[in-house]
Amino acid sequence: MKRHSISYRGEGRTVPRTATPANVQSTLALNGMGSFQWDVEAGSFFLDAGGLAVMGLRAGEYDGRARTLGRRIVPDDLPGLQVVVARALASHPSYGAYFRVRHPDGSVRWTHIQGRVLRDATGRARRVVGIVRDASDELQHFAEQTALKVDRQRQTDVVQALTYALSQALSVEDVTTAVTSEETRKRIGATAVALGLVEQGHTRLVGAAGLPEGLIRDLSVSRVSAAMPFAEAVRTGTPRFLSRHELRDRYPRMWPYLKATAFTRAAILPLVAQAQPTGALAIAFQDRPGFTSGERNLLLALGSTIAQSLQRSVLYDHEHELAVGLQHAMLPSRIPDCLGARIAVRYRPSQGGREIGGDWYDVISLPLGRIGIVVGDVEGHDVHAAAIMGQLRIALRAYAAEGHSPSTVITRASEFLRDLDTERFATCIYADLDPTTGLAGVVRAGHLGPLVRRSDGSCSRPSVPGGPPLGLLDRADASPYPAAPLQLCAADTLLMCTDGLVEFHGMDLDEGMSQLETVMIDGPAPLEDLADHIIDTIEARSELLDDAALLLATLG
Repeated sequence: MKRHSISYRGEGRTVPRTATPANVQSTLALNGMGSFQWDVEAGSFFLDAGGLAVMGLRAGEYDGRARTLGRRIVPDDLPGLQVVVARALASHPSYGAYFRVRHPDGSVRWTHIQGRVLRDATGRARRVVGIVRDASDELQHFAEQTALKVDRQRQTDVVQALTYALSQALSVEDVTTAVTSEETRKRIGATAVALGLVEQGHTRLVGAAGLPEGLIRDLSVSRVSAAMPFAEAVRTGTPRFLSRHELRDRYPRMWPYLKATAFTRAAILPLVAQAQPTGALAIAFQDRPGFTSGERNLLLALGSTIAQSLQRSVLYDHEHELAVGLQHAMLPSRIPDCLGARIAVRYRPSQGGREIGGDWYDVISLPLGRIGIVVGDVEGHDVHAAAIMGQLRIALRAYAAEGHSPSTVITRASEFLRDLDTERFATCIYADLDPTTGLAGVVRAGHLGPLVRRSDGSCSRPSVPGGPPLGLLDRADASPYPAAPLQLCAADTLLMCTDGLVEFHGMDLDEGMSQLETVMIDGPAPLEDLADHIIDTIEARSELLDDAALLLATLG
């Protein structure tokens, strides 16, 4: 077959008028795409088989005219498309646009067209060649990703808002007010919230909003052994996410009060701090078909934060216990099981009788089986330092769980602390560890570097470039926290700690680090025994003048 070509001023190329070769047509069609050629003066508009399918046309029913295609386009979208095309024909080399096409079966599909305008020697538009494709899946994916991003930000905002409110709460009444407030319920989309406290073998309802008055009056106190939501949560330590029918079947004593409500789902969460049950939290929702994994994680995070604050408030009147109990309440209630790695943590208050400090550690489950480990210290030794530590720890945990790089996690944590409008700063070290390969990315923010005890018994200090303490970040610094790679082998042990383990009277920081290396080298192999050995040996050799947090990690 003879091929006819004509040269237009497109990109200095000769573009054939012939149809797209069959194999290219097939490839485009399989990807929901097709090609077109439009003779502007003649008004003819050629579509290959893939293009016909995108426009909802079958072979033989299309007359090859551009105006016929216009009847397929949703009327609201046609004027905008015409404006884009007219501008391109007048002065632009190409154009692209999204519009909707109604198919014969009544369905409406998003479509994208991309055209290249070919001109003659005088600059007049003669022909347009391009691609038309089905864009529905693309836009759906974009919408889903946008919604996911919005949802993650909402979760972060909820955690930060409640954490801030609880950081100001000292009494049980303060905690109850923050948890049951209209603002809190609105943020999490709840209809009702109830908070229970463990007292001498009973669970007592200490605050509620949105629950039937009869339920609050008649069932406010239960034995821990009773078949009631709070008692069961305290007894088992297991969170439950229940439907309306499950509430009816599981708690028949409560159903006479609940059946007149519009609750469709409820979350019953145990509140555990320092591995001890302090109470339980019930959150009820309307018009909710179920809980997504993100919603469950958010509620569990809120429960963890409330548990720490609730215990802190119970201990508030006990000045001696406050210094120890409040610090522990702000630390993770438990270290999660980490597939491929073992973790040991310790915290010791100072022996100098100071108020509560801001030292903390955390272990965070990350996407793709990775583990985030962090040790940090907020400036100061008072309730304010502990409150900032609680907010900072939850914020850093939220940023890490979103899957950001170590540098981004620490940068955002620094910005978060700066935006709290406090004069305090904090230091921390954060590592993103892959237990499968042993490779970690480590970031330092004004904090001590890590130690590693190798399989041959030696101990080293890996080089980790440091950035400024959290809260002191210069907005003009584009990359303030570089991540350093660290390779751990099977028998290696990584140590991260706060300066309470290395700062002593008459000893500079380097001497303290050398002492810690020696203690680590001489320690036993089992991880928990090594953690006890380090803390006990340091305490025996020198008085701890500051709070100390310790985290050990090894593969296996």
